[in-house]
Amino acid sequence: MPVTTPVPAAQPPSPGKLNIDHIAHFVPHIDAASAALEQAGFTLTPFSAQSHRLEPGGPLVPAGAGNRCVMLREGYLEFLTPTGDTPIAEQLRTAIQRYTGVHLIAFGSSDAGADHARLDKNGFAPLPAVALQREIGTVDGSGTARFTVVRVPPGTMAEGRIQYCQQHTPELLWQPRWTTHANQARGLAAVILCVENPQEAAQRYARYTGLLAQVSGSQWRIDTQRGALLFVTPETLQRRLGLTAPSLPWIAAYVLTSDDLAATRRHLEQAQCRVRDLDGQLLLEWPGALGGFALFQAAGSALPSFD
Repeated sequence: MPVTTPVPAAQPPSPGKLNIDHIAHFVPHIDAASAALEQAGFTLTPFSAQSHRLEPGGPLVPAGAGNRCVMLREGYLEFLTPTGDTPIAEQLRTAIQRYTGVHLIAFGSSDAGADHARLDKNGFAPLPAVALQREIGTVDGSGTARFTVVRVPPGTMAEGRIQYCQQHTPELLWQPRWTTHANQARGLAAVILCVENPQEAAQRYARYTGLLAQVSGSQWRIDTQRGALLFVTPETLQRRLGLTAPSLPWIAAYVLTSDDLAATRRHLEQAQCRVRDLDGQLLLEWPGALGGFALFQAAGSALPSFD
């Protein structure tokens, strides 16, 4: 009988590798966002305010943001909202003014220091690594979830906050009670970025990650150990998915795998979510409280092609 790796232990990438750890919607009102997520059949973590140390050994201070998360068996979705008057909160508000939706892609890292060094070598001028933490309840008490985050100056990556996240306490985030969802969602498989010049964007992300950018027709793609980035033009996105960009660049959608796509369809339709069939996949349009789109497909299926 094959050995199944526990969900928390399967989250960090192998040494020297990257994966897509999570994406984050920036939302103005967390209660409205939460209601939409629960309607769609997602189990949510409790709201948690974030704190960080601006320098190693420095005092722990409020980051000015809080979140709720959808923990998947492969990666997760974060929903961030501003809660104070800090630089981080201001960055969230500025991004939300452009559009409500996904503004953050976090690559899972096994060595944040190595990622920082690569970014520096490749001319991205990374900011000092930040030690983030937040308190998380457990079934028998509580614990402190800890992460090391590597970011670049705002505006360096036009698509949003593109960062690295090294998870030090995955067992606190991926608790079994949070990784089962009524809509059968399993994992985060890809992120779809709508950009004017997919070749430029993909090659820039290749330098950012140290991974290979590949092209097939008009679509550029970067594969990580788990999850991919798909770069498409507004015209391609309109033609293939019928989506119109509110602004460019736009992190338009993400691909979620489902353990039972028929059950996913039933749940979303019964919940009166805005969903439509699309070449064997399901395209879910999030309401304005969340913004953007999620594309469900059966676990193990090939990712959508925009050739």
